[in-house]
Amino acid sequence: MTGASLRPLKVLRFFAALAAFFSLTQAVNAADVFPSKPIKIIVTAAPGGTTDISSRALSDILGKELGQSVIIENKAGGAGIIGIQALLAAPADGYTMAMGNIGPNAINYSLYKNLPYKMEDMEPITIVIANPNVLVVNPDFPAKTVAELVALAKANPGKYSFASSGRGQSIHMSGELLKLQAGIDIIHVPYKGAGPALADLLGGQVNMMVDNLPSSMAYIKAGKLRALAVTSKNRVAELPDVPTMIQSGFPNFEVTAWFGLFVPAGTPKPVIDRLYVAVKKALETPEIKQRWKDLGGWAVGDTPANTKLFIAAEKKKWELVAQQAKIEAE
Repeated sequence: MTGASLRPLKVLRFFAALAAFFSLTQAVNAADVFPSKPIKIIVTAAPGGTTDISSRALSDILGKELGQSVIIENKAGGAGIIGIQALLAAPADGYTMAMGNIGPNAINYSLYKNLPYKMEDMEPITIVIANPNVLVVNPDFPAKTVAELVALAKANPGKYSFASSGRGQSIHMSGELLKLQAGIDIIHVPYKGAGPALADLLGGQVNMMVDNLPSSMAYIKAGKLRALAVTSKNRVAELPDVPTMIQSGFPNFEVTAWFGLFVPAGTPKPVIDRLYVAVKKALETPEIKQRWKDLGGWAVGDTPANTKLFIAAEKKKWELVAQQAKIEAE
């Protein structure tokens, strides 16, 4: 091949390299100036639940770390599906995140045949808070222990109901675990978030709920709800008199709920890294550490790569639970 015939090939290679250079430069520059406007966190649940509480607690401190205001927008309903769809409809530029959780980001994959998204559609920033669930009842409910609740439910099959923040959330699946392991017949009543579910529990429209501890903690301390057991391996320091489900006679009943920030797939890695560093710093502040402790939870803050591996493992775990509880996909 002659030098003349090689010349166009060299020119093409030069322009390809130049395009790659400018693409990389643009990505780096985008990260350098990011963020240059307010950031939005889509909350995949109604106000009043842990997804919402953790988002609002984090937003001000995260805004200070990023030098921009962080706006909260609730997109409740559909077991978190509506909120995730809103995230994926946004540009993949880091200016829209979603506070997801164990439900829409792990459990839903085994409960919905035609889920309008897949794991690969999102990139995790990090898990911001993890906590046990807690079995709570209305104070007028006669049971004061898990054993008494199980005895009542067995004596009255189909009479009692348990609320959840929506089908597929850890609150729902914890209730299904209770049904499965205790061998009781209680009716599932799903809501569009923990807030509305708690309102009906407080009002006596439903009898019980295996809620995320942060959203029930204030009601427990105020005596408006009675806590029968927590789903952690050990007792919670803030509720020292409340036994675990393991201590209550269910050795295989251990559930940890988690809540984390996600962005659409395709978000530039430098932007993801910038968000992660800011969130990590926010989680390490004394204000957030104390807030999470008061709620009975703890900060996680692992890297995006490790978070992705953790979520994949959670997806497999809850697939097995759904199979054991014989919950059919819709």
